[in-house]
Amino acid sequence: MARPARQTAAGTTRRRYAPRMAPAQRRAHLLDAALSVVLEQGYAGVSIEAIARMAGVTRPVIYDHFPNLEALIHALIEREEHDALSQLAAVVPESGSERPADLGTLLTKGLPHFFDAVLDRPATWRIILLPLEGTPRIVREHVEANRALVLARFEDVIRAAVRNGELAPGLDIEIAARAVMGFAEDAGRMVLTDPAGHAPSRYVEFVRLIAARLSQRS
Repeated sequence: MARPARQTAAGTTRRRYAPRMAPAQRRAHLLDAALSVVLEQGYAGVSIEAIARMAGVTRPVIYDHFPNLEALIHALIEREEHDALSQLAAVVPESGSERPADLGTLLTKGLPHFFDAVLDRPATWRIILLPLEGTPRIVREHVEANRALVLARFEDVIRAAVRNGELAPGLDIEIAARAVMGFAEDAGRMVLTDPAGHAPSRYVEFVRLIAARLSQRS
């Protein structure tokens, strides 16, 4: 934990500084600081100086790990993207995986797990589900690319459900997949912004009712 700022004999404030860290630990610490700046001040407030203040280090420390602000932000997005996709893999695995997803499992286990993931890493999911004004193009592109990836996985699940008789033949697979993903995203946003009024348990009960109705078709 960074030490608090101290005043010198002349009354000026000396910059607080962080303890020594191994390079990998320091890099993670700087990315955490950058994420905090983004969430507190928006992307417009992100700068090397702002991140240095948040991390309790000097600017040269940041430049020891990242050549410029763009590289730091890129590294931050890649880290948050990796963590989010790792969590999503437990919700809806990739096609051809050893644990293929089915509609019943997606509704009764996958979506509840998604809500757990949102609560476990709220900062990560705020960037994805609640994009800030002025979000850089690189962030928007990463988010949209990953949304397309998740949509494709949902389509695989819906397609298999139609093939297995869980859903009616002739169902528009893309629209159905978008509906499921849209529900999950909206629920995730509400869990982040109003956890007391929109507890995950409300959504879990809802998707269980849907799963029960679907199972009555077979």
